[in-house]
Amino acid sequence: MIDNAKKAGYDSVVAFQPENIYYTTGFWGEAVAVCTKDHLGLIVPKLEVQRAEDTSRDCDIIPSDRGEDLMKKVLENINKKKLCLDNGDYFILNYIQKKLGRENVDISNEVFLQTREIKDQQELRLISRCAQVIDNLYEICKDEIKVGMSEQELQAKLIYEGMKSGANPSSYKATLNPLIIASGPNSSKPHAEVSNRKFLRGDIIVVDLTLRYNCYIADATRTFILGKASKLVKKLYHIVRDSQEAGIIAVDGGATCGEVDMSCRARMDSYGRSYSRFFIHSTGHGIGLDVHEKPWIRRNNQEILRKGMAITIEPGVYLDGKFGIRIEDSLVVNGDPIKRGEKKIKVKNLNHFTKEMLEIG
Repeated sequence: MIDNAKKAGYDSVVAFQPENIYYTTGFWGEAVAVCTKDHLGLIVPKLEVQRAEDTSRDCDIIPSDRGEDLMKKVLENINKKKLCLDNGDYFILNYIQKKLGRENVDISNEVFLQTREIKDQQELRLISRCAQVIDNLYEICKDEIKVGMSEQELQAKLIYEGMKSGANPSSYKATLNPLIIASGPNSSKPHAEVSNRKFLRGDIIVVDLTLRYNCYIADATRTFILGKASKLVKKLYHIVRDSQEAGIIAVDGGATCGEVDMSCRARMDSYGRSYSRFFIHSTGHGIGLDVHEKPWIRRNNQEILRKGMAITIEPGVYLDGKFGIRIEDSLVVNGDPIKRGEKKIKVKNLNHFTKEMLEIG
């Protein structure tokens, strides 16, 4: 962490976000991590000291009261030069800026995201294990989805089975639900909230599963058809699946993030109409300790995919008020190109549940 911070011009970094604290110290909980060239400190409220001692690694645990006492301990443990912190809370920022000077304190999560972007083998093993749990949950979907079942009931079943397998929900602030279960017209909303709507024959059901296994996240989506698919649904399903394959092939060839995104859209439009106009979100994102993190698989992003990145590829089409179709996998980039176009990157798909169109129930 501190090496990337020094390259960016910082002498110290301070983490308040649980993901960054965990990455730096191995502890997930209420705390502040302070990292300098010579010292890694974990400042924790007294009620968290025992848990921090049990789970943290290679850091000094510093007990503290909340509030001003904690901030004093932060300042005691940094190099009082240029500081980067990942928290924009007014009290915290104002307190530190008054002590160090506004010009010496930056708020940015970029140093943390850049450091976390390349995963080591242990991180990739945990993401892969999480993807396996998700695959197993899709097998349950295939058996459980029936006419009359509600979106909420399916979500409850999948959360229960996922937790039995050692995974946990990974809800984030932009949603009220841990999963996306979107049926019928709800499936036309990429981030639909789970409702009490009951499944009807003929429904398209988008099931987007994001779970956390030992802190690390995998993310996948499958689209089920309850009953027989119409000709339009069959055609659009095929287009989405082919679009995703084009994106995966582009990753394998060492494309930039933006080129991967455009590969998916170009494949959609190769079917004779501008189907990509119904593809209303980016093609994918990084996964790791956050649901969404670097790299961003979206238009005009010139970042080249590199070995150790874990990403999603998830094209979709959405017909407003009617239905939507999305297919998503978690993937790992396995190599670096020497020069773009000269050496294949090779990409490993972590999800193995079928992407054939499933007409169930």
